[in-house]
Amino acid sequence: MKEKAPRIGIMGGTFDPVHYGHLVTAEGARCVYKLDQVFFLPTGRPPHKSMKEVSDAEHRYMMTVLATLTNPHFEVSRLDIDREGVSYTIDTLRILRDFYGPEAELFFITGADAIFEITDWKDSDEYLTIAHFIAAARPGFALEELPKATQDWVDKHADRFHVLNVPAMAISSTEIRQRVKNGMSIRYLVPEPVEHYIRRNKLYL
Repeated sequence: MKEKAPRIGIMGGTFDPVHYGHLVTAEGARCVYKLDQVFFLPTGRPPHKSMKEVSDAEHRYMMTVLATLTNPHFEVSRLDIDREGVSYTIDTLRILRDFYGPEAELFFITGADAIFEITDWKDSDEYLTIAHFIAAARPGFALEELPKATQDWVDKHADRFHVLNVPAMAISSTEIRQRVKNGMSIRYLVPEPVEHYIRRNKLYL
């Protein structure tokens, strides 16, 4: 009997810090699209930010590990952190496609906000030839909100583009960093071990 092809979720991001919105999104995608595993890939050198704008990669990696420890379907990869140069998503997808082979189904998971800029990404036309694209959006998000260039990109690959409604998408890493800076509570926005890690390492102050 032929072995079932693996269905692999890929959740990329700076995770600065990782929060419940990320975790709810990954778990929602896993359940809806019947994924065998979801890999979290903290970005090494994000192309859209200077390194002064993001925390040290090791801090972001450790927070993501702490946040995902209790879910056996989640795993954190060092692929982007350990790779030299700018962390372009398309390069990550190519590496994972080569590793898992042509039979595996890959599902790249990201926030719907990223979709508005997708046509500016490196080799954006190649993305949906390698993986399905899951856009995690707030409830009520409609594809009609997308700019025309992005809409054309989505229409071109409609069978491999999916929108996943996630109520917790209202949580943002930017807001969490600002709350820490202002001495406000971040309890229930991030997992407790992540909160302790931030406090212990004096991040975002």
